[in-house]
Amino acid sequence: MEVPQITIVVSPRERFSYTRESLESIYQHTKIPFSLVYVDGGSPKDIAQYLRDRATDKGFQLVRSDRYLSPNQARNLGLKYVKSQYVVFIDNDVHVTPGWLERLVQCADETEASIVAPLTCIGKPLHQTIHLAGGEARIVLEVKGEKIRRRVHEKHYFVNRPLSEVCDRLRRQPCEFAEFHCMLVRTEVFDRVGPLDEALLSTREHIDFCLTVTHAGGTIYCEPSSIVTYVPDRLQTWADISYFMLRWSDAWEIESLQHFQNKWNLKKDKYFKKRYNRLGYRRHQAFLKPWVRQMTLGQRVPWLEKIAIAIERTIDRYMTDCYARRYRPIAPTARPDFTRPQQL
Repeated sequence: MEVPQITIVVSPRERFSYTRESLESIYQHTKIPFSLVYVDGGSPKDIAQYLRDRATDKGFQLVRSDRYLSPNQARNLGLKYVKSQYVVFIDNDVHVTPGWLERLVQCADETEASIVAPLTCIGKPLHQTIHLAGGEARIVLEVKGEKIRRRVHEKHYFVNRPLSEVCDRLRRQPCEFAEFHCMLVRTEVFDRVGPLDEALLSTREHIDFCLTVTHAGGTIYCEPSSIVTYVPDRLQTWADISYFMLRWSDAWEIESLQHFQNKWNLKKDKYFKKRYNRLGYRRHQAFLKPWVRQMTLGQRVPWLEKIAIAIERTIDRYMTDCYARRYRPIAPTARPDFTRPQQL
């Protein structure tokens, strides 16, 4: 039997409770042939059983880990099963639209792009508010006297804009980065640049990968006729909360930022300081502050939030330390040789 030219690799982003809706949308709205690899990184029993049932029903490859995985660990695990011309990485909280995959492949075929990103929306109602429509990400050299400083330039297009207001301004175009919410990649890219960097545990992994591909001579496009939506939501189950806490733990973010900075020979400028100042922000916004307000009947009590955050940080450190002691650390990827450009 002929192998489809596309393999979809689904992996956990930060929670498990949107697994059904996301997977069902893929099978409902994808009409061209594809293979699918689902990486299940420690989902709870009900989700794990659902995935086993659907894998039997649909015939996709289910790869199960009983422990939580970092996003790049999960993607690399799925990548081992890819034999097709293209691989599509998609998170388990993404809802796709009719024709999404056909349009990504068409863009890749017509532009010979190494990476193609869809128009990514955010939240509910679905497919109405833009999260990302391409963007800029590059290393900029700043010269001050005899000193040369390397810094990251990053810009997102049309963030939080209603799709209805800017749809006439959206068109296929080259860009400098895509996000792993959904991203099509030519599989041959990995023969040149190697697997995804697993030392990036929770952040900057998409920027790192796109910089690596661009450094190797690859190109990136955004195809806005392909629309997907990632759906963040309140965390209500312990499985979601425990994975979310590890995924966005202070330790994982700090380790990722330090590795990214060292790998690309960057100074600790305001780009990094902003992210260090926001450590824990996702956890606190997603479940801690809503929980405190629920306890105070909807009233915001700043002093109580500060106490709750201090307690939560202690718990988060304990959970992360337990995980680190149980599992072997990831060896960092070597710094790229900036003096020797490669070609894809």
